[in-house]
Amino acid sequence: MVRAFARIGCLSFGGPAGQIALMHQDIVDRHCWVEEDQFLRALNFCHLLPGPEAQQLATWIGWKLHGLRGGLAAGLLFVVPGALVILALSLLYVQAAGLSWFGALFVGIKAAVLALVVQALLRVAGRALNTGFKRWLAVAAFVALFALDLPFPLVVLGAGVVGIVVAGRNPALLALKPVSPSAEQPGIHALAVRTVGVVAIWLAIWLAPLAAIAVALGPQHVLVSIGTFFAKLAVVTFGGAYAVLAYMAQEAVNTHHWLTTGEMADGLGLAESTPGPLIMVTQFVGFIGAWRSPAPFTPLGAGLIGAALTTWMTFAPCFLWILAAAPWMERLEHARRLQGGLSALTAAVVGVIASLAAWFGLHVLFVEHRTVDLGFRIIDAPVLSSLDPVAASLTVLAFVLLFASKRGVAMTLALCGVAGVVAGAMLGSA
Repeated sequence: MVRAFARIGCLSFGGPAGQIALMHQDIVDRHCWVEEDQFLRALNFCHLLPGPEAQQLATWIGWKLHGLRGGLAAGLLFVVPGALVILALSLLYVQAAGLSWFGALFVGIKAAVLALVVQALLRVAGRALNTGFKRWLAVAAFVALFALDLPFPLVVLGAGVVGIVVAGRNPALLALKPVSPSAEQPGIHALAVRTVGVVAIWLAIWLAPLAAIAVALGPQHVLVSIGTFFAKLAVVTFGGAYAVLAYMAQEAVNTHHWLTTGEMADGLGLAESTPGPLIMVTQFVGFIGAWRSPAPFTPLGAGLIGAALTTWMTFAPCFLWILAAAPWMERLEHARRLQGGLSALTAAVVGVIASLAAWFGLHVLFVEHRTVDLGFRIIDAPVLSSLDPVAASLTVLAFVLLFASKRGVAMTLALCGVAGVVAGAMLGSA
């Protein structure tokens, strides 16, 4: 099993869909360790939990096969290869950021990222918006985030509450399938006692590094702010990485000022090109934020601590959710109201991803922005005359590669990056 998940961790490109397909091929088809129905039920269960569903599925498979040891091994092997790669790329990024060719490379990568976000939007919408009510939920989530600037946790949790209420009154609005009675289930008391113990232990394990840093450096240090922010983010990342990226980007750029909008887009491009969960972009954010405010460490030392802390605060809770909640799987999968909440939340995620696409598009395609007072909100609007022709051309290329030529993520990123370097060289020579 360790060999299998080491291989999966090194080859898990292509986002959750590709990662889950790779796990299915290895675990279900090749080794026959888990049955098809078990795999699909576990995947549905992982969608109920905050955090990257692919890593949680890997952790559940390891837990199912070998208990605690298996869950830890599978979950860690799914994350560690990508974490090491993106750490190396983050180091390269801060060292080469002043080079002209490096900036041109990331113009192309940002264009590719915009196309990838739109592709994710269309893919999720096609799967999730199968009723008119769900489409209205998606529109409402987009308006709430992009136009009204409501807090991300309020939007997604509010959608979940709406789904729970609707599931009890008119489940057809959410296209919920009939729920068959569950077979024999474990006793609630025994499950509850075990769950409380696991949660208490893992909460202490999860928060211990943050507490130690707060004691050593003081509660106002940037590392404490980074750790606290990503701890909060870890409990609201429903719907996959794309769903939470807009909220994370706005908070990291506009509230905490750890990095710029362009650097945020660069980090997403790095995460798209590495194995492992896309939410690994959080490590890049933590690295840059700590690198910029390193005292009392060197920039390199602070960046490494920031990257390690961010990765821990983001991914350690996945073990908590799985090890505490996996024994409840048989009972939860028959809860109609819970399924309704998940269905509504998934619909809202479409609006969240649309908000992310709009936010990235405005900052990738336009060089200048100005503040506009709408009365109920001040927005950052693009200056239309500042449209970047190079970025626009590279974005068109990215859409052609992804949608017309059906190129993969890695190929699209590579070709757009090379095209950006070539365009930068031509403009420089001119």
